[in-house]
Amino acid sequence: MSDFVNGFWSWYVALLTLVAIIACVVLLRSQSTRRAAGAPELHGHTWDGDLAEYNNPLPRWWMWLFYLTIVFALAYLLLYPGFGSFAGIFGWTSRGEYEAEAQKAASEYGPIFNKFAQQDLAVVATDPEARAIGQRLFLTYCAQCHGSDAGGGPGFPSLRDKDWLYGGDPETIKASIMNGRNGMMPPLGQALGEAGVKEVANYVLSLSGASHDAALAAKGKEKFAVCAGCHGPAGKGNQSIGAPNLTDNIWLFGGSEKTVMESITRGRVSQMPAHKDFLGEAKVHLLAAYVYSLSLEPGVDAAQKAYSTTPATKK
Repeated sequence: MSDFVNGFWSWYVALLTLVAIIACVVLLRSQSTRRAAGAPELHGHTWDGDLAEYNNPLPRWWMWLFYLTIVFALAYLLLYPGFGSFAGIFGWTSRGEYEAEAQKAASEYGPIFNKFAQQDLAVVATDPEARAIGQRLFLTYCAQCHGSDAGGGPGFPSLRDKDWLYGGDPETIKASIMNGRNGMMPPLGQALGEAGVKEVANYVLSLSGASHDAALAAKGKEKFAVCAGCHGPAGKGNQSIGAPNLTDNIWLFGGSEKTVMESITRGRVSQMPAHKDFLGEAKVHLLAAYVYSLSLEPGVDAAQKAYSTTPATKK
């Protein structure tokens, strides 16, 4: 990639730009020269029997409009970047524009974020103004995965219930947003074999009272030992490592026999990206408080829950 940022490419782009503009001038000039007196030349293109194309020059007003665009292009390249590495007289850059807008937003909204950042997360979660700000942050940065109603979907957890992989207390939620999470279930298909996978899957389904084959589940109970290291002997999960509880009826990837077998055979890999460097702690504080408020008793965020329709999935 270093070859694309050395001085040669700056000159290459500048020369290519200049040649293109000169070529436009030459082409425009060649197509707008007045012809000698007499009949115009016929190009030889004829349509519908009598509709012919003649080699007439461009109308003068149209020609000058084209020249005006060339003048505009030269003026633009003089004032703004575009002519190789020349920054332009104004010295404008998209990065500079972004940083100026970010600085303006920080000066305007920073005091609001900082005010809530000094408060306990549980207190912020009950503040209507804070939840409104947190909801806008959620819709901007989190809804792409968790849904606008925070109901989640296959592979993306619901944030509206009280079932959490790593814990649902305010500080743990904030840590998840700040630092991200990396979840991994190893594939066990080769270790268990096809029959063993089916037996363990039926045993897992039996833990949550789901429809299952009792005979297969009985055989799978003993083989579940390879899963107990993470999920615990009773399948209750382990929040310290993000291993889900298998005894409820809340599933991240689905709770059918086929889906559970697929999870056991192939394993699962999930990632929650870290937001601390992108959003900063003050915004994450508000976002965490909003997410925490979603799992509180009904009425805390009635407006959010009024239109939610997505079934809950395991976190």
